[in-house]
Formats: sequence, structure tokens, C-alpha cells
Amino acid sequence: MPSLIDNGSSTLLMENEIKDKRSNPKKKSKDEITPNKRQLRSETVKTDGIANEMELSSPKKWKSPRRCINDSPNSITKEICKTFESKTVISSRKNLSEKFTEKPKWDLNDPEQMNAVKEVLHLSTAPSAVVCREEEHMRVLDFCKACVEEEKAGSLYVCGCPGTGKTLSMEKVKQLLVEWVEEGGFQLPDVLTLNCTTLTNTREIFSKILQTYQPHKKTGRALSPPLQQLQKLFSTKKQSSDPKMMLIIADELDYLITKDRVVLHDLFMLTTLPFSRCILIGIANAIDLADRFLPKLQSLNCKPILVTFRAYSKDQILRILQQRLMDLPYDVFQPQALELCARKVAAASGDMRKALCVCRSAIEMLEAELKDTSTKFLEENASPNQSIAPTEKLLKEQEINIIKIDHMAVALSRTFKSGTVDTIQSLPQHQQIILCSAVKLFRGGKKDTTVGEMNRYYTEICKSALIPATGSSDFTDMCKVLCDQGLIKLGQSRDDKLKRVTLKVDEADITFALQGIRFFRNCLH
Repeated sequence: MPSLIDNGSSTLLMENEIKDKRSNPKKKSKDEITPNKRQLRSETVKTDGIANEMELSSPKKWKSPRRCINDSPNSITKEICKTFESKTVISSRKNLSEKFTEKPKWDLNDPEQMNAVKEVLHLSTAPSAVVCREEEHMRVLDFCKACVEEEKAGSLYVCGCPGTGKTLSMEKVKQLLVEWVEEGGFQLPDVLTLNCTTLTNTREIFSKILQTYQPHKKTGRALSPPLQQLQKLFSTKKQSSDPKMMLIIADELDYLITKDRVVLHDLFMLTTLPFSRCILIGIANAIDLADRFLPKLQSLNCKPILVTFRAYSKDQILRILQQRLMDLPYDVFQPQALELCARKVAAASGDMRKALCVCRSAIEMLEAELKDTSTKFLEENASPNQSIAPTEKLLKEQEINIIKIDHMAVALSRTFKSGTVDTIQSLPQHQQIILCSAVKLFRGGKKDTTVGEMNRYYTEICKSALIPATGSSDFTDMCKVLCDQGLIKLGQSRDDKLKRVTLKVDEADITFALQGIRFFRNCLH
């Protein structure tokens, strides 16, 4: 057993405390208030070990020293933190309110607002930013940068369907190239932008290039043709300082392809001459140029770099439309209307110009509808004693202040006039329900189904809309009518319910034809 602490001073103190307690039993010392039992060394080791285990098993929450120093609620640091937090909360609320402020409603009676909307959606209006073509921009811009840095000629061919942003993208690339040249301290190249359809003669393009390359030199009748002069200039090295690089952007290159193929070959051959300074970018809608003419150009050692602009998808068309309308301080279209326009145009052609045309047509339809309803309102509520603004009152009553999905559906049907769409829209309601049930059946990847299964879907749709469904024999007769009109195809079977059914028209045409009716819109979505 370990001995107690043998210390003379400590024993004397203990004896004095015992005497004091006996003399003053009511007086309590500090040690009695919080008594500390004397422990042996072995017990202190055990208690320390247990304490360590307790700390390991249930660790205490860590407090930062900053909080421990000033833990008083009225400390200076806490007051500073409170004022700072209140300021940041107020500032953040201000930023959120500024960011998510609702746009005011569109005033159809204001001619300035109407003209502004039409101008934003016009083809000749260049958007504030060219979106959805970043990859193509970088490819063309990197090609031009390399030619300018190395002072080397080159050729590039841009192809794609109409309305895919080729011409607009080249204008953006030209602007970016000029900015890059000025920042890098390079010599600014001469730029020649021309449309080949405006040429009276296909060989006039060479005279345009020569005038841009030598603007101060006058060409006489005795001189050789412009093509030969350019070939001579680019084949001999001048003793003086080298002239500038020249960027040639030839749009609608299809004109040179169809009229005179030799001109096209001679144009690309200029970039292969030893001292040529030409950077040629040809733009055309002919996607099959690679198959028809690139082998010939490759044999002549002047094969250009090919950049293809694909048709716009639904998301890209929707993003471009939203980007154009973002400049307006008010809302014009319902989001569902824009999405319907983007989906239909992407499924048809992917032509952005067609999407803008449809949006303008929807605006004109809304404008015509407003005029018709205002005239009817005047005829019905006209009184000599009242002086009211009928159009404003009509707008408030009927809430005609935005282009809805119904306007967009009619505008799309007028733009994309299809015999299939007209046929579906002229069908009786029950036959339209049969086509709607077929679309729902084939969405999961199925290519065909049976008459009995489609009859079950048809019955469910009728029950959900509280429409009395026809019998099985009438349903089979309606399917035969749809088959005769070329909308569906029926297989051969002795039992009518087991006949295979396949769609002979595109599902997008059925969706588009029935999109204007709310009942079918809810069923299809």
C-alpha cells in the first residue's frame, strides 16, 4: 500500500483546520463547500485513465478560441458581428429582389412596344450574342488565328442546312478576329465579305479580290484578266515589305458550284500558291460538297478544312428565342408557347429563321384577334354618353396581354401546312381519341400493338374525360376508316381484336395537330 503524503507543513495545517472546526462548528470553510477527497497515487492514475476513456467515448464539442475569449453577449466583437450580419442580409435581399423582379405586362395598345417586339424577332436584326455555336466559332477562329500568326494562306469550307447560323457566326468570328489582332499587336488583315448571288458573272469574284488586294491600282483594258493577275502576284516574291493578309468570306458559294465549277477550283487554288496571302472561308448550304468536289480539290492540293453546322435542336431553338426576347423589358410569350414552337421547328427542319417567322406570325394573329374583338366590343357596348377605352377594358377582362399556346399552335399550322395535319384536325372526336391512344401506346418504344389493346387505352381516355365510349364493333370500324385514310395500318387476322396496328404517320404530326385542344394536350402530356 502506498503511504500518505508525509509532509510536516501539511500535517500542521490539517491540525489547525480541525481545531478551528471544533471551536466554530457553524463556520464552513471553502473546502467543505466543494470538498476534495484526498486520493492515493494509484487511485489518481485510475481516475485519470477513466477520464481519458470518457473523453474518447464522448468527446466534448470544440469551441473556437475566438468565441471563448469574448463569450459575453454584450461583447464588442458580438456587436460588430451582429451589425455585419444585418448588413449582409439586407444587401443579399436587395440583390435577390433586383435579380428576380417581375417584368411588366406587355401593352398591346402601345405601337412602340409592338414595333420593338417585331424588330427583335426580325431576321435582319442581329442578336446581342450568338449562342449555341461556340464549338464552331472556336474552330473557325483558331484557323484564322493560325493563318495570321504564321502569315500563311489557307481555306475553310462551312456547310450546313439553311437557317443554322452560318452567316451570323462568320460575322461574329470576324469581329473576334479583329479584336484578337488588335490586342496581340498583329497587322490587321483586309476583309472582303461578299455574297456570290450578287455577282453578275461568276468570274467577277476575282476582280473583287484584286481590288481589295490592290485598292490604289487601276485596272485597264489592256491588262490580263484578274485571275491571271492574282496568280502572278501570289507566285512571285516582292522585294518590298510584304502586304497585308486578306480574309475572304464568300457566302452562298452554291452559286459558283452550280454555274461554273472551274471558278470554284480556281478560287481555292489561290490559297495554295507559294506567296499567297489569302484566308478563304466559303459558306454554302450544299452538305454534299465533300462528296462531289472535295476529291477533285484534294487532287489539286487545295482541299479545305470542313466545318459542318448541324440543324438546331429543340433546346437550342428555345435558348435562342429566349436570348432574343431577353432584351425586352416585358414578357411577350408563354413559356409553353415557345417550347411548342421550338419542338415543332426542330422536328421539321431545325431552321431558326422558320422559328422566328412562326413567332412573328403568332404576334400578327394576336394583333388581328385584338382588333376583331375590340370592334365587336364597341358594337355591343357602344353608348353615346360613355367615353371609355374599349381596348384597354377588353384587355383587362379577357387578359389578352401575352401570346398563349393556342396562338402558337395556329401559327405553326399556317406555317407548316401539311395534308396529314389537316386530315387529323378534320377527323371526328372519337377517331382523334384513337390516334391519341396510339401515340401513348407507342411512346415506350413499341412499334405495333393490337386492336384490343388500343381499344383498352381508348376506353380509359374516354372514361377520364367522361365521354361515352363506343362498342368494340364501332371501334373496329373507326380503325378501318383511319386505315383507309392512310393514318394507321391494320394487319390480317380472323379475330378483329388480334389485328396488329401500326402508325403510318409521324407521332409529332399527331401531337401537333391535336395540341391546340386542351383535352388532347392533357392526354398527350
